[in-house]
Amino acid sequence: MQVTVKANFNKQTKDSKKELIQFYVKGDDEKKQELSQMTREVVELQIEGVEEKLTCEFSKTTKDGKKTTLEFIVKGDTSAEQSFNFYKKAGSDVTLHIVESQMSIDEFNESHDGIKYQVEKDGTAKVEDGQLSLDEFEKEEESESKLQRVK
Repeated sequence: MQVTVKANFNKQTKDSKKELIQFYVKGDDEKKQELSQMTREVVELQIEGVEEKLTCEFSKTTKDGKKTTLEFIVKGDTSAEQSFNFYKKAGSDVTLHIVESQMSIDEFNESHDGIKYQVEKDGTAKVEDGQLSLDEFEKEEESESKLQRVK
């Protein structure tokens, strides 16, 4: 399912836990059934004129006498560049494409384990023993590459 609406990109806020994007929709686009059907789903947002797409949870839709507010929570692994290109459009009227994602809400909210590390006073990161260094990784790749050429 997908829907395209004309909207005002009201705001984009980010705190330590999540990034929120809010749009105001007015006029005939407010009445589109797809907006209420996709609420609480994972969607891909694209703004016309911005190449990047954002994967978001379509958090909620609220209506008052003047407008309909659409709120989206941005997926945690979104790059700063993707968010920044969206942010440049904040405060302006945009054509917003909302496409239902293949990702489930559970997958969207899933956290991923990272590598445990400690930042030293000189700014370097110290990882736990047993982690592969970049130099070791490159040597391994070279060895595998040579083995493939020999075959």
